[in-house]
Amino acid sequence: MDKLINDFSFGLFIWQIAIFVGLILLLKKFAWKPILDAVNDREEGIKNALLSAENARKEMQNLQADNQRILQEARLERDNMLKDAREMKEKMVADAKNEAQAQGLKMIEQAKAAIESEKNAAMAELKLQVSTLSLSIAEKILKDELSNKEAQTKLVEKMLGDVKLN
Repeated sequence: MDKLINDFSFGLFIWQIAIFVGLILLLKKFAWKPILDAVNDREEGIKNALLSAENARKEMQNLQADNQRILQEARLERDNMLKDAREMKEKMVADAKNEAQAQGLKMIEQAKAAIESEKNAAMAELKLQVSTLSLSIAEKILKDELSNKEAQTKLVEKMLGDVKLN
């Protein structure tokens, strides 16, 4: 360092300062402004990118909220549709059961009516056969009883006796 101080030259020092100031002026005129403009543009671009990212994040949150809301609505609608389908199924089963029961009761009533009709027809047929049989028997008895005169007289007297008693 002593050597620097001993060899110090003012002329050289002034020329170095003048070159340094000239270099600074040239840099200021030609380099600083474009460099600062580029740095400012870059800073502005970063700010815009950050704002865009923030806006995109907010938009994503809004979209997620909308998706959640739509999903919830879809779940509610699905649950309502399933509930309606279950109710409709239960109603259809109940209606079918009631209709089948009504049909069964109707068929039982028809069967009872048919049985009653058949019973009445059988009873009428039985009565007819009994009356026909009774008439045949009575006819045979009367033929036997009325074939001789003495039996006829006895029968007439017996009938007259029965009439007086009653």
